[in-house]
Amino acid sequence: MRQLFKPGDQKTFTRVVREEDCAAFDSGRVHPVYATFALGRDAEWCCRLFVLEMKDAHEEGIGTMLSVEHHSPATLGSEVRFTATVTGLEGHRIRCSFEARVGGRLIARGEQEQKILPKEKLDRLFSQL
Repeated sequence: MRQLFKPGDQKTFTRVVREEDCAAFDSGRVHPVYATFALGRDAEWCCRLFVLEMKDAHEEGIGTMLSVEHHSPATLGSEVRFTATVTGLEGHRIRCSFEARVGGRLIARGEQEQKILPKEKLDRLFSQL
């Protein structure tokens, strides 16, 4: 694992809200706005951008925590800009805070944490399940 980042470093990711990002369950579509679970997926991706640069070829990241505070809706076709900020690095863990905005309007904020582990260790853990 490469130690390339420090607290305060940032990554960004932009998502245009698609039909498949809107709130829907087995019972059907709920409403035509960015679902909290899709927002969480994209927030995790933005935070993972750090991991992609940090991990070595024999390693992989695995999520250990995600919190999402959904403040405001983003409609279908909206451009949502995520900004992830490193808040902590401890051993093989990286923790980030994130914000998601449409223009200047806050859509969501939260935290995400990942561990970077050898793929072999992850395979062993998964095979024991």
